[in-house]
Amino acid sequence: MENKRKKILFISSEMSPFLESSPLAEIARKLPQAIQEQDNEVRILIPRFGLINERRNRLHEVVRLSGMNITIDDNDNPLTIKVASIPSTKMQVYFLDNEDFFHRKSLYGNENEEFFKDNDERTIFFCKGALETVKKLGWYPDIIHCQGWMTSLIPLYLKTLYKDEPVFFNSKVVYSVFNNSFEANMGDDFTRKATLNQIENNILSDFGNGDNTSLQIGGVVHSDAVVKCSESLDPKLIETLDAQSNKPLIEHSEETIGETYSDLYNNLLSEN
Repeated sequence: MENKRKKILFISSEMSPFLESSPLAEIARKLPQAIQEQDNEVRILIPRFGLINERRNRLHEVVRLSGMNITIDDNDNPLTIKVASIPSTKMQVYFLDNEDFFHRKSLYGNENEEFFKDNDERTIFFCKGALETVKKLGWYPDIIHCQGWMTSLIPLYLKTLYKDEPVFFNSKVVYSVFNNSFEANMGDDFTRKATLNQIENNILSDFGNGDNTSLQIGGVVHSDAVVKCSESLDPKLIETLDAQSNKPLIEHSEETIGETYSDLYNNLLSEN
């Protein structure tokens, strides 16, 4: 597997240069390029937040991928897919768009820094929408690497709702954990909505009421490998990492970003 060209899907909630810099956005920008430069095939999916300037970044709609509806609580939410290239690279980024969920001038909270009340549905929409987009692409990823709490449901969905989908049948899922970035929670109804009427409620118990730590714990528990991207983590999350010692765990390294992650992906795929 080491010498085989791999298909790596990166799903991130933030990414430079489309949004202001953050540790997550910077890693989401550098890592795919480092992996692609090792002669791998890379695809990237992120939300099309309202802060992303379509004209400046030359986004355009991918009509053949658009037109799907993501159902949450019996409400159909239209999904539009747009694409842009990162200057000076050959990488294309797919943007998942929905006018109601993402056309705002801030990421996760209002001008008073109050957590958006519909962040639960925005998260569910993005996670399911990302997997539906890959299905429609007909692209079979070897590795699916999720970064950011907004991607935390994807490892669970891959092990439940999508476990019999041919496009994901041989995929391994990696989840990157970061420091807490918000103090609120998704609310008591989050896990019920996240079941999408197809998953037993108790399976989502790791996600609690959707606070930051619980989302990260859920992502860790249902992934095949974990990347620690922050030195300081919530004690509950550290306990979970210790309890999940049977799965590969690496620490992010800027100096050896290509080598470190490539070794992780190769080790995971060698288990197949």
